[in-house]
Amino acid sequence: MNAITRINILQGQARVSAGPRVEFSTVLGSCVATCLFDPDVEVGGMNHFLLAEPPQGSHSGDFDEHYGVYLMELLINEMLAHGAAKSRMRAHLYGGANLNSGFARIGTKNAEFARSFLASERITVVREDLGGNNARRVDFRPARGQVRCRTVENTLAPEIKPTARPLPNRGDVELF
Repeated sequence: MNAITRINILQGQARVSAGPRVEFSTVLGSCVATCLFDPDVEVGGMNHFLLAEPPQGSHSGDFDEHYGVYLMELLINEMLAHGAAKSRMRAHLYGGANLNSGFARIGTKNAEFARSFLASERITVVREDLGGNNARRVDFRPARGQVRCRTVENTLAPEIKPTARPLPNRGDVELF
């Protein structure tokens, strides 16, 4: 029996796989997950970002793994390293909820950033489930580009914990 290997994607992570029995899973509130796949080489990946971009005035050389601007580039670069071509990549977008009506609309900003980033990279979005005020659980089979998205109790959504400190460099990221 070939069991599915489930890999949980947490805030600030991006993973890529070509394994036919791999499934990435995450739970999102205001965060956004991008699921990318290249159907020709059957490789795909998922990221999970907390905030779109660093605040204005921060140093451009300091990358924080929780920002979409970093994790989107990381995901694309990992896909390319696994044989994908950007021209063939397809995307699914999930999350971006505004869980608390009294707070800033972080989810909306995250969703707008993800759409804009993919449009500027000319990557086609084939499906999205963004916005609203409910948390979501996303299960993604990267080799086939198959996604299941379900609404979950907001209490299961990860707590927003933005960080202002630069994190240690974990390698080079090529910005296109």
